[in-house]
Amino acid sequence: MFRANAKCGWPASVLALFACCVLLQPTSVPAESVTVRYVEGLTHGFLALRTLEGKTLADGDLTQVARGDRVTARVVFHFKDGSVHDETTVFSQGKTFRLLTEHLIQKGPSFEHPIDVLIDSPKGNVTVHTTDHDGEEKVETEHIDLPPDVANGLIFTLLKNLGSQTTETKLAMVATTPKARLVKLAITRQGAEPFSIGDTSRKVTHYVVKVEIGGAAGLVAPLLGKQPPDIHVWILGGDAPVFVKSEGPLFYGGPVWRIELVSPFCR
Repeated sequence: MFRANAKCGWPASVLALFACCVLLQPTSVPAESVTVRYVEGLTHGFLALRTLEGKTLADGDLTQVARGDRVTARVVFHFKDGSVHDETTVFSQGKTFRLLTEHLIQKGPSFEHPIDVLIDSPKGNVTVHTTDHDGEEKVETEHIDLPPDVANGLIFTLLKNLGSQTTETKLAMVATTPKARLVKLAITRQGAEPFSIGDTSRKVTHYVVKVEIGGAAGLVAPLLGKQPPDIHVWILGGDAPVFVKSEGPLFYGGPVWRIELVSPFCR
């Protein structure tokens, strides 16, 4: 059992990623833009990034602003060693969620390979800025025909929108290693698990997100120890679904870290 702080009352989102329409029977859903069941709005939340042993590595903020059907969400983690993870995601929420742009910056000692990635989904352009071991900067722009279900920067938002009868679905994601390539995310619902807010016991839904590399690279990745670990996400459902916590790597080849909600306090 894990605990969530009852003082955290901000609205239903933390980063952003999947969603689907409600189906009448449990089923697998083909990859497609996910249906908006819960509209995103103004949000300012506070996050902590920790090891699985509970050591705090970074403090974070989530800010989100909606103008019409266009939403801009930003997640920033400031690490104790001076590293920074800064991710800005712009998406539309008409009948379905649709990624427009994502800009991800990771730099500092916590990231072995500093990176600056810009995804322009409508144009299908992925620009990757990297720095090699000699300190030389490289910039590569690649065109990829991105499908409408590409989910970069949207995981938690889309998971909140999965229909209660959807047991499995797949979405697309752009991975940079550092070369950009399109992979699949296989999402499965693991069922309800208990957690508590103060003395009140509740149930959250546990999702597992597996990265499917595909092709010959996907076949050899597990043999070479290159298969990314699964991402685990816990969502509290109901009339106002909310992200509770996640466990997974923040970058390719990175360790498994935990993201949790935290509450501010006055000194």
